[in-house]
Amino acid sequence: MLYLAIKAAISGVLIALVSEIARRSPGFGALVASLPLVSVLGMIWLWRDKPDVTLMADHALATFWYVLPSLPMFVLIPLLLKRGIGFWPALAAGCVLTVLLYAGMTIVLGRFGVRL
Repeated sequence: MLYLAIKAAISGVLIALVSEIARRSPGFGALVASLPLVSVLGMIWLWRDKPDVTLMADHALATFWYVLPSLPMFVLIPLLLKRGIGFWPALAAGCVLTVLLYAGMTIVLGRFGVRL
């Protein structure tokens, strides 16, 4: 239980740090947010819990594939915001788009034998 609390605390501190950096400098905050910190931490936690090479390789490859359909969200949200759409609806639209693209990516890759 302590281990879980430590993982959560470290992960939470990183998210809080990114938001504080972005508040002071949006560009630098975006750079820090774009770093695969969550993915790297997730791999560290996974490796510590279960050091399995195949599991880690599968996890890293699936992360790569899932990053791709998440990228359009970061184009859609600013477009909507600049057109006068509120933050919450723009964020919701970005999330819906991402979920749809995740589903599409899973279906398309499945047709090529890639299982995520």
